[in-house]
Amino acid sequence: MLNFTHDIPTKLHFGKGAIEHLAPALDAFGKNVLLAYGGGSVKRSGLYDTILDILRDGNFKVTELDGIEPNPRIESVERGVELCGQNGIDVILAVGGGSTIDCGKAVATGIFWEGDLWDMVTSRHGQLRALPIVDVLTIAATGSEFDGGGVISNMALSQKVGNSYTYPAVSICDPTYTFTVPAYQTAAGSADIMSHVFEGYFSRTMDSDLSDGIAEAILKSVMRNCPTALANPEDYEARANLMADSSVACSGIPEYGKQSTGWPCHAMEHQLSAFYDITHGVGLAILTPRWMRHILAKDATTLPRFVRFARNVMGLDGDDELSLAHAAIDALEDYLTSTGIPMALTELGIGREHFAEMTARANRGGRLDNAFVPLTDEDIEQILEACL
Repeated sequence: MLNFTHDIPTKLHFGKGAIEHLAPALDAFGKNVLLAYGGGSVKRSGLYDTILDILRDGNFKVTELDGIEPNPRIESVERGVELCGQNGIDVILAVGGGSTIDCGKAVATGIFWEGDLWDMVTSRHGQLRALPIVDVLTIAATGSEFDGGGVISNMALSQKVGNSYTYPAVSICDPTYTFTVPAYQTAAGSADIMSHVFEGYFSRTMDSDLSDGIAEAILKSVMRNCPTALANPEDYEARANLMADSSVACSGIPEYGKQSTGWPCHAMEHQLSAFYDITHGVGLAILTPRWMRHILAKDATTLPRFVRFARNVMGLDGDDELSLAHAAIDALEDYLTSTGIPMALTELGIGREHFAEMTARANRGGRLDNAFVPLTDEDIEQILEACL
């Protein structure tokens, strides 16, 4: 088990009725609020009206940043920074899923960034000076409510870049706000949660029992609760467990004491989203089983980790360890297929025309040289080919 240092400065209010904490949370930072949200779902669900009532009752001044995209774009960040400057914003209130929160984080730091904002997105840096950000979460997926990172896209350049920005000061997580999430997004969000765990679970560190135990518990919880939420969208326990899984999965906790991996599936999926603007969780679901089969075939030393996954997560057993590993990958793919999301790139209208460019970008700077199994450009292109 490796040394580690971890700090999560976010206060998280979880559960039914947690919105009661919103006004006090904002009041701690000021009265001038930038309200950031995405499409019409926040309004259709009634949450927008609920929040406006709270803000009016609390005598907050509200400036709105609406229309934030599912893969948030640099133009939304630029618009948000401009609104903050024009209106003397004290605190950002992001209402929605990971895309809205990611955009809010970039806006919160962008107000203090000197120079081009796309340079902020692409520059290597740690946490930045930022306005405080409070969020109200509406989907279990990215874990952005409990981490300091964000992912911003520049569609003109076909680039999607993850970076560090700032942690939310306060996150309000009420599972009832996920009741109206469509089945497709529920399944895609659940695949995203699982991928966050897989990226750290498949590591060369084999003796971090706490991390592995937490990771395995999250994976089993997602596979147990996602089908329930799909069948009964207002099942509170299923939605609550998925929301808690989301927050912890991407918090860094399941990677305590483990060797870093470069997050290979995320590195590849960001290229798919950059070129085709697809749903992030769907891209991850397509990539993950193919990546697993590829690295298992490439490096026999991965076998013990796959056997552990087969036994502890997928509930399989058998004496032939290689067959057991393949059975576990097949079972994972069958589970993802059962949730109703596409499991091939061709189902999304994606061909191989940009594979060479996506491959080069995914592995830029040798990012995946220290992955669980190091990936070359040739490896990445083979994985993408297997996803067609």
